[in-house]
Amino acid sequence: MSLHWEPAAGRADLLAGPVARAVTAVDGVEVAEIDPDLADTAAFCERYGVRLDESANCVIVAAKRGGETRYAACMVLATMRADVNGVVRRHLDARKASFAPMAEAVELTGMEYGGITPIGLPEDWPVLVDTHVAEHARVVIGSGLRRSKLALPGAALAGLKRAEVLPLAG
Repeated sequence: MSLHWEPAAGRADLLAGPVARAVTAVDGVEVAEIDPDLADTAAFCERYGVRLDESANCVIVAAKRGGETRYAACMVLATMRADVNGVVRRHLDARKASFAPMAEAVELTGMEYGGITPIGLPEDWPVLVDTHVAEHARVVIGSGLRRSKLALPGAALAGLKRAEVLPLAG
C-alpha cells in the first residue's frame, strides 16, 4: 500500500488538536493517512515501504531533580536509541531521567500514544533532536494521532522553536 502525502496544514482532520494548531508554523510538513493498527514504527515501515532509517521516533522523557519533574521530547531515528540515562539526563541537568509513563505522556501532550510528535508540544518543553535526524532530507514521524504520519525535512525539526540538536543516540 502506498502513502498519499498532502500538505498537513490543509488536513487538520488527520492531526491531533495541538499539532493542527502548530503545524502551520513549520515549513514542508506533509501528512498521510494510515491504518491506525499499523502506527507502531516497525509495522508501519513494513506495510508502507518506509525504511526504518527514514522514520524517527519521539520519546517523552521525565527529568527529575530536587523534587521537580521537567519534560522533554527526544527525536531519534527508528534504528537508534536515545541515551536517556547519559546524554539526555546530563543535558537536562537532572538527577534522574526516564521515559514518561504512557498515560502521563498522553495526558500532557494531548496526543495519542504511538503518535506523539514534537510539533505542538507544551511551549516549555525542549525538543532534543539527534544529529542524524536533523541531517535527514526527509523523516517520517507521528502526527499526534495513530491514523496518520507526518513527513518533513530533518532541518525543519531542528528549526522548531524549542529544538536543540545533540548526539542523542547511545
